[in-house]
Amino acid sequence: MINAIIFDFGDVFINLDKQATHDGLKNLGIPEWNEDLDQLNLQYEVGAITKEDFLSGIQKHTNNASIEDVSKAWNAILLDFPLYRLEFLQMLSRKYRLFLLSNTDAIHIDTFEQKSGASFYSDFYQCFEKVYFSFEIGLRKPNPEAYNYILEQNGLQAKQTLFIDDKKENTDAAAALGFQVWNLQVGEEDVIHLFDKGII
Repeated sequence: MINAIIFDFGDVFINLDKQATHDGLKNLGIPEWNEDLDQLNLQYEVGAITKEDFLSGIQKHTNNASIEDVSKAWNAILLDFPLYRLEFLQMLSRKYRLFLLSNTDAIHIDTFEQKSGASFYSDFYQCFEKVYFSFEIGLRKPNPEAYNYILEQNGLQAKQTLFIDDKKENTDAAAALGFQVWNLQVGEEDVIHLFDKGII
């Protein structure tokens, strides 16, 4: 019996265009994502470095691009957040305990909030008992500690909790801990079709 649901954010609620950021960085002189950039991103996603350190770290790999240009390319990934998904979530929140667990950074969250407006993002956050962003809790998926942290903080049982994420490595890690999972296929499935899956 599922009584709680933990959701991912990107490509589950907000649509993403990962290619747009890749193209944006390519235009600034970064032909491909490398190990240095990956480590920089991982550090920033768990709040280990500042926004300034992160952006300047990327800037060093560009052809003298401005910090503003780097920031713009980084945010190009963020697309729209359809209202119908928020309405579905509001309906779900009356029946289940809901939580958000996202590997994300302060730049993307600030940009999401600015673009969507206070009324929309407040309505979104209010659907959840608690919102967990990796940069705030210092933990990211698929690290088992990230999942266990939410279980312990909220008195949840993995077997009674559904975890929804678009990345298979994240749902595999949750399944290994005993969660019910849905590895949502972006472009083929939508979170509003949850009840069609027969999981809950």
